Amino acid sequence: MNILLRKVLIAYPGSVFNNSVKDILVSGGVIKSIDDAVDAQDADVIDIPGLVVSPGWVDIFSHFADPGLEYRETLETGAAAAAAGGFTTVFAIPNTAPAIQSKTQAEYVVQKSKSLPVNIYPLGAVTKNLEGKELAEMYDMHASGAVAFSDGTQPVQSAGLLLKALQYVKAFDGVVVQVPMDKSIGQYGLINEGVVSTRLGLPGIPAMAEELIVARDIKLARYAESKIHFTGVSTAKSMEYIKRAKDAGLQVTCSVTPYHLYFCDEDMVSYDTNLKVTPPLRSKADREALKDAVLNGWVDCVASHHIPHNWDSKVCEFEYAKHGMIGLQTAYAVLQTAIPQLNAAQVVNLLCTNASKIFNLPTPGFAEGEAAALTLFNPAGQTRLTKENNKSKSANSPFFDQTLTGEVVGIINRNGLYRN
Repeated sequence: MNILLRKVLIAYPGSVFNNSVKDILVSGGVIKSIDDAVDAQDADVIDIPGLVVSPGWVDIFSHFADPGLEYRETLETGAAAAAAGGFTTVFAIPNTAPAIQSKTQAEYVVQKSKSLPVNIYPLGAVTKNLEGKELAEMYDMHASGAVAFSDGTQPVQSAGLLLKALQYVKAFDGVVVQVPMDKSIGQYGLINEGVVSTRLGLPGIPAMAEELIVARDIKLARYAESKIHFTGVSTAKSMEYIKRAKDAGLQVTCSVTPYHLYFCDEDMVSYDTNLKVTPPLRSKADREALKDAVLNGWVDCVASHHIPHNWDSKVCEFEYAKHGMIGLQTAYAVLQTAIPQLNAAQVVNLLCTNASKIFNLPTPGFAEGEAAALTLFNPAGQTRLTKENNKSKSANSPFFDQTLTGEVVGIINRNGLYRN
C-alpha cells in the first residue's frame, strides 16, 4: 500500500525534520521518502491544508475490559476508538476478569492485538487479583509483554507492598503506575469535597486523599531508588509535590487526563453521571493549576483514562453510577480545546515522545527506511463525537454532540491507513 502525504508539517521535537513542511511517501508500512516534493504512482494521496504529522501517539491508561467484561469494551472496539483518536499504541489496564496478573493473561492481550490497527500493551497487575495483598508475577508478565505495572483503578493502598513492588521492578528497569487515591479517606465520597459538594448535598472526597498518596509514594520511590508514574493527578498540591520530586532528581513522572483540564467540580451541578470519575473533578483553581503545569512542562503525559461502562452503570441515581468516562476518541480535541496555547510540538511531547522515554518503548522513527507509525492531525480542525461515529462499545461520555477544537485525520500503522 502506497500513501503520499502532501505538504504536511512535521512535528517531532529532536528530529532534523521538526517544524518543516515536506512530502512523505509511505510504502509497505515503511517511510520511503521525505522530501520537498515526492511523486508516486498508484498512491493514496492525502492533501489537507494545515495537516500535521507526528510519530504515533501513545495512551498509557485505557480499559479495554477484555477478557471477561466484553459487554463494556473489547480489544477490537477499543483499538478502533484508539485509532480514531490518533493513537497507535495503548496500554490496557489490568482490571479485567480475570485480571492481567500472569504471563498467560499478558500473552492473551499481546497476541490478540497483533491483528488490530493499534499496538496494545498490557499493564500487568501489581498485586494478585488486584486485592493489594500479595505481589503478582511481575517478572513473568514483563517477559511476556507487560509494558509496566499497575493495579489500575484499584490503586495499591499498602505502603509496604508498594515498596516491595518498586524494589522488584528495578531488576528489569520497570515502572509502577499509580492512580493516587487513599481509599480510606472520603471512602463514601462521590465528588470533590468543597463548596459544590456541600451545595449539592453530596458526600465529598477531599484533595488530601490524593495528596497523601502522592507524598507517600514519592518517599517510597526515593527509598527504593525506583520509578513511579502518577496518573490522573488532579490537585495543585499534588503537582507541587511531583515538581519538587522532579527537581530533586527522583524518578517520578506524571500524567493528567483531558477531562481534568476541561471540567471542574462546578460542572457537577447537572448531576451528569458521565462526570463521575476517579479522582474526582476538582476545583476551578486546581484545574487552572494543572493547565499551568502542562504549559510549564511539569506534566509528562496526557492519559485518556478511557473507562467504558454499559448503559445501566450510568443511567441511574448519581450515588450508584460507576466511575469513569470513555475518552480515546476525544482526548486530543479536549486537550487542544482546554489549552489552546499548546503548539504541535508540545502536543506531541504530551501524547507520544515523553511516554516512549518513560516506559522504554522503541524510539519513534521518522526517517527514510523506518517503519511508519504516524498520527495525522489538524489543530485548526474540529471534532464532534456523535452516536454514529463513536467507535467504542460504550457511550459514557459528556462530549457527545459538542464541537471541540482540533481534529484527528487518521493514523498510519502496521501497513495500514485508518482515516476518520
